[in-house]
Amino acid sequence: IGWLFLLAPVAICVYCVIRLTPVYLNSMKVSKALQETATEFKGEEQLNQATVRVALEKRFDVDSIDFPDVKTVTISREGSEWVLGSNYEDTVKLFSNISLLVQFDKRAVVE
Repeated sequence: IGWLFLLAPVAICVYCVIRLTPVYLNSMKVSKALQETATEFKGEEQLNQATVRVALEKRFDVDSIDFPDVKTVTISREGSEWVLGSNYEDTVKLFSNISLLVQFDKRAVVE
């Protein structure tokens, strides 16, 4: 019975890691898409939101990123730089009525 009390928390932690792995892999794909889009337009002078959004949408399609939606990515100008930002939350169902909430805030700067 001692092993049961020792292994139960370990099993719950391992299950949490298994459930959260796809969420973090998706987050890394989103971050990569934002960074690659930012480096693609580095030094570009005739840049606008529509051009950046189309390029980002293509990257989301190629990488099969379904969440978050491209429309939720903010593209704004801060001074002389364009900033691409993705601020979103993702929930993972753990047990019957217990879920894990993960928050992500990714930014990439086009210089």
